[in-house]
Amino acid sequence: MFTQIVQYFYPDMKKEEIKKFGILALTFFFTIGAYWAIRLLKDVIFFKLAFPAELGWHPEQGRLFQPLAKMLSVGVVICFVLIYSKLVDLFEKHKLFYIICTFYTAIFVSVAGALYVQSLPQYGSAFLGKNLLAGLGWVSYFAIESFGSIVVALFWSFCASVVTSDAAKRGYPFIIMFGQVGAIIGAGMTMYIDTYAMLALATFSVVAIMFAIKYFMALPAQERIGNREAHATEKVKEGFFEGFFSGLRLLFTRTYLLGILAVSTLYEVINTIVDYQMKSQASLHPVYGTTKGFQQFLAIYGLATNGLAFFMALLGTRYIIKKYGLTVALLFFPVCLGIALIVLYGYFAGWIMAKPNATQLLWGTFGVMMLAKGLSYAVSNPTKEMMYIPTSKDAKFKSKGWIDMFGGRSAKALGAKISDPFKAHLADLMVYGTVIGLGLVGVWFLAALYVGRKNAQLTRDGKIIE
Repeated sequence: MFTQIVQYFYPDMKKEEIKKFGILALTFFFTIGAYWAIRLLKDVIFFKLAFPAELGWHPEQGRLFQPLAKMLSVGVVICFVLIYSKLVDLFEKHKLFYIICTFYTAIFVSVAGALYVQSLPQYGSAFLGKNLLAGLGWVSYFAIESFGSIVVALFWSFCASVVTSDAAKRGYPFIIMFGQVGAIIGAGMTMYIDTYAMLALATFSVVAIMFAIKYFMALPAQERIGNREAHATEKVKEGFFEGFFSGLRLLFTRTYLLGILAVSTLYEVINTIVDYQMKSQASLHPVYGTTKGFQQFLAIYGLATNGLAFFMALLGTRYIIKKYGLTVALLFFPVCLGIALIVLYGYFAGWIMAKPNATQLLWGTFGVMMLAKGLSYAVSNPTKEMMYIPTSKDAKFKSKGWIDMFGGRSAKALGAKISDPFKAHLADLMVYGTVIGLGLVGVWFLAALYVGRKNAQLTRDGKIIE
């Protein structure tokens, strides 16, 4: 029955591939389900719980701190990249999941316990104290931010090492679709469940990732090998600092990888600016400004974004890749986002209709973020992950680690740096953010064009980047 359903929506997928991609899809289901739940909770904790006014903080202290937190997260990620690069040499790739997921499980359980104490009437924020609660906010913010960078990047690195380019075209949209189901469930539950309880449930999903990977490793060895030229590079080991810098050296000496860096990170600058606009508008809104209202607004955002991504992954991604190829799929996202930015600014400026009020502008910004995230998850992400298949192990894990962790975090920090001077003047941020965003879209478009064409050449010639 399951095989028939899968082949109805993904007729190109071979029958013998369904179990393999099914386990990978289940792994991604748990990964994205946990990620979307905790990423929504991250902002609830930081904006509304970690810096309460009753302990002497400014009523909007968390929102005002947020750009700084984005910038500081770069330093945190550098430390993680250093450790991650060494772990890649020390352990088999599937064991990285066991080590990293155990680490995050311990942090999330601790934060959930502290939030539970805060929620009890007999204890509350005063029991934890101003400094401890603020520290909890910073730790949870950095941990949740890094989880999205590290575990999601690790999953796609793992996929790129166990599938071929042709199989990825058939199976990656299926994996994405399953991930979006997990995201919808995670975001939807966040609407109704208290913060501490939802964080605890998300932690169970992190644990489930490890069991899913263990199940995958029980498959026959020949089913766990992707590009054989790239697989031959997996036994190479390096010293500690050599391993740390080899991924960075490879990144800056291979134009193809620099192109992937641009495709993977320029979007994050734009996203961070628009995301801060949306969350600031919601945090200051009379209806959504309360802790519960803010959490419900973010849950609606998560449901809408991942619902769109689900239907795109189910019906659109495979069609775009099959009909028009990987290059067009890479270009589709920057074109759509550029148009959306122009429309949002026209709406804000009153070019399209009467100048919007605060509620209308909030939902207009919401619409752009929903479109941006939906296209990112459903179309851009699976396509750019396919770009790593004709690359060596170091490119898949170490250079990709730099791109997804440090590069992605640096892009978010840049977006936060742009937003920071305008955090008290959101109207100015709309103007300058749009101009900067459109400039980045132009560079992004050119990089996507180069990477798509180069990937087609590598696949055609049977070569890899190493």
